[in-house]
Amino acid sequence: MMPAARESLLDAAYMALARRPWSGVRMVDVAAVAGVSRQTLYNEFGSKDGLARALVRREADAYLSGVDRALASHVEPRERLAAAAEWTVVAARGNVLVRAVLTGCWSERLPSLTLSAVPSSSAVPAQRRADGPLPSPSDVVGLVRDRAMAYLAPAGTSRYEAVEVAGACEVAVRLALSCVVAPVGEGAVGQLVREALGSGALRL
Repeated sequence: MMPAARESLLDAAYMALARRPWSGVRMVDVAAVAGVSRQTLYNEFGSKDGLARALVRREADAYLSGVDRALASHVEPRERLAAAAEWTVVAARGNVLVRAVLTGCWSERLPSLTLSAVPSSSAVPAQRRADGPLPSPSDVVGLVRDRAMAYLAPAGTSRYEAVEVAGACEVAVRLALSCVVAPVGEGAVGQLVREALGSGALRL
């Protein structure tokens, strides 16, 4: 299947989830909206759970791509982390699957998935990846921290400085996640990050 057709199926599944609980989403309806046969849908994803895993993987990847864009949008370290924190809150507010990945809170409306890998015999590389482990909240913290480290502590940074920067990055990520769980006003999470990283041992 062409990547565009796979994306159309995932888009159709996401739209269906926005209208009804995942338990009420029917594969035949997803296929019809995407303009392909139900057999084509099963050939691509294997099962409804396979479709769900692929959808969660796509939304998590899109969130992480947004983190990369946010980190690249500034030069000053604190502003990079503030931008990533703001994106985290915005992404979670606008996407129920991103929110679930970030918080680990999967409501009854969402797919009931194990985060561990599942057996896969798919011939589709993207599906084999989706059938692998899905990120837990602690995994996401590490992934975002490591992305931030790539910008703030490039090769050649001393070990001491790298440890300091890693701590600052993790504080920023965890502040963002706390604001996902307990929402704050527009722009407030960025300011929280700036204040936290501009004082004491966390000065960045």
